[in-house]
Amino acid sequence: MPGFETVDEYVAAQSPDAQALLNRLRTIGLESVPGAVEAISYQIPTIKRDGINIVHFAAWKKHLSIYPMPEGDDDFARLLAPHSTGKGTLQFMYSDPVPYDLITEVITRLAAQR
Repeated sequence: MPGFETVDEYVAAQSPDAQALLNRLRTIGLESVPGAVEAISYQIPTIKRDGINIVHFAAWKKHLSIYPMPEGDDDFARLLAPHSTGKGTLQFMYSDPVPYDLITEVITRLAAQR
């Protein structure tokens, strides 16, 4: 696995499908978390605030992952269920429409919980 120093380097190393989603996620993360900055942590893109990791995201062969899953009520858990791996990770397949509103809510909740 190559060592990435910037999110730009990470994005450039991914497939075109992944690049588009990663760039959209970057924008959502930075806009959804006041005072946010982006960084590489655990060799994947991370949105941070005040030195605290808020959300990580990574490109894989067939999907994009977001870590961790935020806490929420039963209704929110049902919304996340189709994307949940059961390991605190959300997966979004490149072949499916991406629920950007849900991703925005995930990041907003994570920011509030941290």
